[in-house]
Amino acid sequence: MKPVTAGQLNRATLARQLLLRREPLGVGEAVRRVVALQAQEPASPYLALWNRVTGFDPADLDAAFADGTVVKATLMRVTLHAVHAGDYPAFHNAMVPVLRGPRLGDRRFTDSGLSTADADDLLGHLLAFTAAEPRTKVHIEDMFEERLGRRHPGVYWALRTYAPLLHTPTGGPWSFGTRAAFRSFASPLPAGDREESVRRLVLRYLAGFGPATIADIAQFSLLPRTLVREAVRFPGGAVRVLTQADDGAELYDVAGAAIPPARTPAPPRLLPMWDSTLLAYADRSRIIPPEYRTLVIRVNGDVLPTVLVDGRVAGVWRPVDGGIEATAFHPLSSRAWKGLAAEAAALLPVLADRDPAVYRRYNHWWAKLPPALPPAAEVRVLAE
Repeated sequence: MKPVTAGQLNRATLARQLLLRREPLGVGEAVRRVVALQAQEPASPYLALWNRVTGFDPADLDAAFADGTVVKATLMRVTLHAVHAGDYPAFHNAMVPVLRGPRLGDRRFTDSGLSTADADDLLGHLLAFTAAEPRTKVHIEDMFEERLGRRHPGVYWALRTYAPLLHTPTGGPWSFGTRAAFRSFASPLPAGDREESVRRLVLRYLAGFGPATIADIAQFSLLPRTLVREAVRFPGGAVRVLTQADDGAELYDVAGAAIPPARTPAPPRLLPMWDSTLLAYADRSRIIPPEYRTLVIRVNGDVLPTVLVDGRVAGVWRPVDGGIEATAFHPLSSRAWKGLAAEAAALLPVLADRDPAVYRRYNHWWAKLPPALPPAAEVRVLAE
């Protein structure tokens, strides 16, 4: 195969992330297809699927969270993700060293005076305690205090990160409120299966985000690059090696996966905060033009809701009185604005039923944008 161009990489990502066209999928299958949805903000998995699924009904994701088809947990990059329940055991098992080591070596835990062996002993009690019913932070800290004879917040902080704990729905417009509750996953995989779990995670990543470099896979997961290299070179023909046209870098992909032409039409989209496509690569220029990166990804790591035009970030958006305010970082065609207006008109009823001022607590970033905006930037309120 000829070297893969930057345009082809962009379209491959959009195709696999269901952003070239919405598809008529059930919620569980859609989540499986896109591999993992960032879920720090409860609304984001809903808005991510709205961008990807034909006729998406938020009630379907409510039901999937409630019945366990889709689960929410701390996983890749030590952040919250929504994933298909069938993927969770391998994903968690692959990530345990990344989730466990830094937490147990952090001063917030070591100040407790406990050893890593003490923590692992407490882990069994935590899993038993959260198996019977969902437990809140206060419940868990009370249990730890009863066992240890004292209270130390670092113990909870460390263990809830690497334990196989799922967030359980607590209500609110997007299933999860501000007071988290946890239950233990029924059948975590043993550590001896970790090598196979890493291979599964890497293959699932490539299916949803490939072709990609070793650095991209490591960025998505925070797995060491040595482990990633072993996973992609495992014999069996599941992974093929390609070449990037720009610099000759090696790319990896699942065997037989299609790569659309660079000129494949890409419709405009209004992506949620922390959409996974913006964070899944070491080289984020695949989706975010380098000159816009600091406008979209703020200094503390907040990733604003983005306007996607022709497959790349062209601005940001937020709900305002009367519509969706879109800030374009460069001049857009009338056709692009028309497409964005249609997206806004379709999104507003979803927000009206759930949370019309979604992401309101991040509005302070808009006050900081004007000095950094390019001179040609334009702001419009869509679907007034």
